[in-house]
Amino acid sequence: MNALQTIAGWWKRFTRKRRLCMLNPTNNTEEWYTHISRAGLVTAFLAFTLLLFIIELSIIAYTPVLNLLPGYRIEAARSRDMLLKNIVRLDSMERMMNDMMTYNNNIALIMDGKTPVVRILENTDSVRSDKTLVAPNREDSLLRAQMEGNGPYSLNQNGEAKSARKSIDMVSPIEGIILERFDIKRENFGIRIAASPDTQIVAADDGSVVLNLWTPETGYIIEIQHSDNLISIYRNLSKSLVSVGQRVKRGEAIGANTETLTDGGDAKIFEFELWNNGKPVDPESYIVF
Repeated sequence: MNALQTIAGWWKRFTRKRRLCMLNPTNNTEEWYTHISRAGLVTAFLAFTLLLFIIELSIIAYTPVLNLLPGYRIEAARSRDMLLKNIVRLDSMERMMNDMMTYNNNIALIMDGKTPVVRILENTDSVRSDKTLVAPNREDSLLRAQMEGNGPYSLNQNGEAKSARKSIDMVSPIEGIILERFDIKRENFGIRIAASPDTQIVAADDGSVVLNLWTPETGYIIEIQHSDNLISIYRNLSKSLVSVGQRVKRGEAIGANTETLTDGGDAKIFEFELWNNGKPVDPESYIVF
């Protein structure tokens, strides 16, 4: 009870108004007066402090006053540069992840014996672009003819140079006659080779066996992972001499060609495919058959 009385007495004194006046020093007459309490003084101080805070926040937010502070402009520029670099890195990581997901999905489809979805890019030949802004001359015409033709300096020789280099490293998996060639438009993702029955099938290059599967429709299917994200696929084998995880050397026997059927049915033809980075490529660009 005494505590409540003490609090009530303090609050009464805190909110009690007092008379504040100004006197004339000559005749002590009252010239101005007002009534004020301690609570009013505290409230006025808090209101003044809040007003100053709002004014300062508005100046900082809507005026370039911070640029006048030493060191702030440099730190802001660093933060902006770091933000731009992080955005570029995130974009690069997103594109790399999309490429890796596409590659992994295609590998999974190949291992399941399915045909991956191949994206055919439109033919965008840069040499056919409009060159009206460049005045043609004799030297330019000669250089253009060399670059666009079939000569040793042709831009179209990149694939042939690559084929010549790869053909030295890779060997033909079988000796025979090519019946069907690589054609993406017809969904021929490899080549078909006719050879004698029970002919040995050899590895086109060094690598590791990632798939060794037998099905009634395709016989044995062997897939070998090589360097540079290159995969070779061997279909319609009558015999397999390797197992999953086994390391094979270039030219090492991995199986045998399909046997000739004696019941009048159609013999299965050996099929060979090459996939680079999850996309089918022409085996004849890598191997001399």
